[in-house]
Amino acid sequence: MSEHAFLSTRKGLFELTSNGSAWEWGAAHFLGEPVSITLPDARDGTLYAALNLGHFGVKLHRKDAGSDSWTEIAAPAYPLKPEQSADPVEWKNKLIWSLEAGGADQPGVLWAGTLPGGLFKSSDRGDSWQLVRSLWDVPQRSQWFGGGYDVPGIHSICVDPRDSKHVLVAVSCGGVWRTEDGGASWSISATGMRADYMPPELNENEAVQDPHRMVRSAGNPDLLWCQHHNGIWRSDDNGRRWQEVRAVPLSHFGFAVAVHPRDGNTAWFAPAEADQRRIPLDAALAVTRTTDAGKSFAVLRAGLPQQHCYDLVYRHALEVAPDGRTLLMASTTGSVWLSGNAGDTWETVSTSMPPVYAVRFA
Repeated sequence: MSEHAFLSTRKGLFELTSNGSAWEWGAAHFLGEPVSITLPDARDGTLYAALNLGHFGVKLHRKDAGSDSWTEIAAPAYPLKPEQSADPVEWKNKLIWSLEAGGADQPGVLWAGTLPGGLFKSSDRGDSWQLVRSLWDVPQRSQWFGGGYDVPGIHSICVDPRDSKHVLVAVSCGGVWRTEDGGASWSISATGMRADYMPPELNENEAVQDPHRMVRSAGNPDLLWCQHHNGIWRSDDNGRRWQEVRAVPLSHFGFAVAVHPRDGNTAWFAPAEADQRRIPLDAALAVTRTTDAGKSFAVLRAGLPQQHCYDLVYRHALEVAPDGRTLLMASTTGSVWLSGNAGDTWETVSTSMPPVYAVRFA
């Protein structure tokens, strides 16, 4: 069982700790400040926290293993936009939306996905960052547009544990992109997805797909899951092609997905009512789980509020621990739930947290 979990919220970073039989609140960091995403780096025990301070900009902090103090480090920054550029997008980092470690054979390598759709790479534990121009400069970027935000954003980064040069990223709204050479070149990889919000003749255009969240099972690296704006998709060939999952109960809409670390056929989702309301169906919260690659689903409600519940679970706010049974889920209205039995039952940890953007186990 993981001993720590981190909640990135609108008013700080909060820690949950386990004593082996129960979870308790631990340290709080950056109180009052919006923390967009946190990365516990399993390679060396470093903890990274990204802050979005509005007028003061995007900030990034690092806490080394065994240390009680944070160090502010460089935040990803866009180069100056060429004066002759016709790009309507402002070249300015508005948010660090995703933060992931490179492979086990790449000490110090980090990836960051930002608004407005830029991917950044660091080779020195975040002391410096470089915009991955090979992705930023793809011609299809002119077709990208905002999904949850006014501008496109990269929210999912999946490094292949078998080969650290193989990386998949998901863009809202810009589809899925792959590199097999460490970011030197990219190709679009959203074949099979469908965007019902587009005109029929454009709904299979890979460059306008809106994947809400994409995850990879470390134990089955070829198997990926995607909660898309228009449904749930699964790939069995490392993201080269995607198949829609048809047996989805309650709702095809949602933001979050978590996949079992060893059994890629097992995944969890937090369905919501699309599209304008974005609340649980019938104001009753549920988690759905498949254990057979999407052929069937269980609807899990025990311990979750079933009346007057308007909680929405964001993209990064549902996570499964390395044990494959401990789940953490949190909402936009500050509720937090834990499950120790793969979602069969849930316990309420809090109903009074700030809005939660992301949860991570360490």
